Amino acid sequence: MTGRLHQKIAIVTGGAQGMGAATVRRFVEEGAKVLIADLLVDKGGALADELGENAAFLRHDVADEDSWTEALGCAEQAFGPVDVLVNNAGVMHWGAIDELDLERTRKLLDVNLIGVMLGAKAVVPSMKERGKGAIVNISSVDGLRGVNGLSAYTASKWAVRGFTKSLAFELGPHGIRVNSVHPGGVDTVLGNPMGRTGDELQLPYRGFRCNGSVSRRRLPTSRSSWPATRRATSPAPRSQQTAAGRQAPTTRAFPAPLKR
Repeated sequence: MTGRLHQKIAIVTGGAQGMGAATVRRFVEEGAKVLIADLLVDKGGALADELGENAAFLRHDVADEDSWTEALGCAEQAFGPVDVLVNNAGVMHWGAIDELDLERTRKLLDVNLIGVMLGAKAVVPSMKERGKGAIVNISSVDGLRGVNGLSAYTASKWAVRGFTKSLAFELGPHGIRVNSVHPGGVDTVLGNPMGRTGDELQLPYRGFRCNGSVSRRRLPTSRSSWPATRRATSPAPRSQQTAAGRQAPTTRAFPAPLKR
C-alpha cells in the first residue's frame, strides 16, 4: 500500500459490511484512522476489533441528526478532526409504482438522501475551519440512468448526484472536495440479499419488463471488490487536487471478493 491516507481521519457510514467494510479496510491499509458508523452492532464491532487501534465502531443512524452529532464527537475524541466523510449507507427495494409503500419509501429517502445531507452538515463546519476536507457520496450507476422496478431507489441516487454537484460549488472555495461514486451491481447483502449465484442473480430483474423485453441491467456473476475507493477518496495527484463535483462510475467487475 502507498500510505496515501496516512494520519487521515475518516467516517464511513454503512461500514460494517459490503462496500462499506471494503472501504474501511482499504482506508486503514492506506494509513487512515476510521470510525465505522453503522446500525449493525455485531458486524461493526467485529470489524473494528479486527482492524485494531486504527478503527472504532459506533452504532449510528444516518437519518438521525443527533446521531451525527454523536458520531462527529466520537471520531474527534478517538482520533481527531475528520478529514474524510464517506456517505455509504443505503437501502434498496424493488417495486412497481402502483404498489408503492409510502412509509417504506420515506425510510429509503431518509437513509439514501437525507442521511447524506445530514452527514455533510455535520462535518462541514470543522472542514471549513481547517480549509480542507473530502466528502464522498456513494450514489449508484442507477443515479446516471433509469432502472425498471427501482423508481424510488433510482430517484434517491439521482438526488445524491445532484446534491453532490451543488455542494461541490458551495464548498470548493473552502478547500473541500465533494464527489460522488456510482458503482454498478455488486454482489453484497444490499445488491444480492438472497445470496443467489450464477443465473439466479438475474431473477429479480426478470419480473420487470419494458416494451416486452427484459431490462438489460445485469449483476456480475462473481463477487466483486471495490478498488474505486482509493481513486475516489485518497488525496488526488497535485494536478487533480481541485477536482470536485465529479461522478465516478465503477461498473467493472474485479476478482477479489467482498465480505458479506
